[in-house]
Amino acid sequence: MLLADRVIAAALMALSVYFMVHATALPIGWNGATGGPGGGAFPFWLSLIMLLAAGGILIRSFVSPGRSPDSFFDMSMLRSVLAVVVALVATIALIPVVGAYIAIPLFLFWYLRLYGGHGWVLTLSITLATPVFLFFFFEVTLRILLPKGITEPLFFPLYAMLF
Repeated sequence: MLLADRVIAAALMALSVYFMVHATALPIGWNGATGGPGGGAFPFWLSLIMLLAAGGILIRSFVSPGRSPDSFFDMSMLRSVLAVVVALVATIALIPVVGAYIAIPLFLFWYLRLYGGHGWVLTLSITLATPVFLFFFFEVTLRILLPKGITEPLFFPLYAMLF
């Protein structure tokens, strides 16, 4: 598992640096004109957090005693990772069609109930609360519109009430 930790941590660190470089194309500080963070603030700072976390994993892989350095992935772990990757790709493909507020809860439902086997209360509470939180956080608080796909006309009454 040490090799897997190191490879994945290095890949995440490289991806973090890539995201940080591209986030600096937009302002990453406080934007006085809009009274909020610049367009690159959240991608930059979240990428920095990801870089630090992956760096911690990489350091731990060198100083952690008693871990087996010879195995990378067994087949059951690889199947699990591939199932989640396929579900994420399907979710990303669905976002332009049905919108983020449908695609993300569908992924959460699949991940929590079907894949994870969690109970109905947890599954439904997270699946239903997440799009509400995302709407108020991104669209109302930050004024960042998420893709809505075919569901966009359903949001017109909400926009009329809130804006």
